[in-house]
Amino acid sequence: MSDVLRLLGYSLRRARAMVITMAAVLACFQVILILVAKSIWGSNAFGEIEALVPPFARELMGPSFAGMMSFKGIVCLGYFHVAVMGALITLSIAIATVPASEAETGFIDLILSRSVARHWIITRSILMSVLCTGALLATMMAGTWAGLHLFAPANAERPPASLVSSLAGNLGLLMLCWAGVAMAIGSASRRRGSATGLAGLAALTTFLLDYVARVWKPAEPLARLSPFRYYSPFDTLMGTPIPASNLWILAMTALAGFALAYVLFSRRDITR
Repeated sequence: MSDVLRLLGYSLRRARAMVITMAAVLACFQVILILVAKSIWGSNAFGEIEALVPPFARELMGPSFAGMMSFKGIVCLGYFHVAVMGALITLSIAIATVPASEAETGFIDLILSRSVARHWIITRSILMSVLCTGALLATMMAGTWAGLHLFAPANAERPPASLVSSLAGNLGLLMLCWAGVAMAIGSASRRRGSATGLAGLAALTTFLLDYVARVWKPAEPLARLSPFRYYSPFDTLMGTPIPASNLWILAMTALAGFALAYVLFSRRDITR
């Protein structure tokens, strides 16, 4: 067990610069969003912005569009902005494919020479994914609360803690879902680049599939295969509780990916 903890500590130290930098950027982004929301709210410009949005975009967001055009909606934007989601999922994929990198560079031979069972390598990667996901989302939430405390107008409608925590929790499950998918792919891949590329392509494809299905009904059946179908921040923003089935599907997909990673990594030939 001590060898496994040292391996986890080593892996976390290698990833800390990337994780800390991203956490700082996301926290600052949350504060900036609050400053933007304060400026728009102070000038009563939400109506003008709403008029500039094309009809197809309003149809895409549905009734939740009205919730977006508010102080609360702008503050929460960071939890479902495409750029933020893309960056977090990319980081999840990078962390989840560490075993493939260790096999590619031959570092795995040094690890196993210390009598560390193969399954601990996957367990280490799962713990890394969970810890880094939790740290990033906790920092985002801290940035939100700090920004609201320092800059939010006293009479503006602030997002309740339950809303922010729901958005963060749902986003965290989405990250772990893709971590599970990427870990399963990486456990059977000879090259980390191939694993990250395939996982990233799958994420992009399913995201676009979900996007198309929201405006084109024939694509709806296929969109059920997309993890993004089960991340519904706009409904949450309007006060609709996240369906338990959505959370279970994301969680079970992550667990299935982790379980498959155990099986594939235990059977692979690490000498190739």
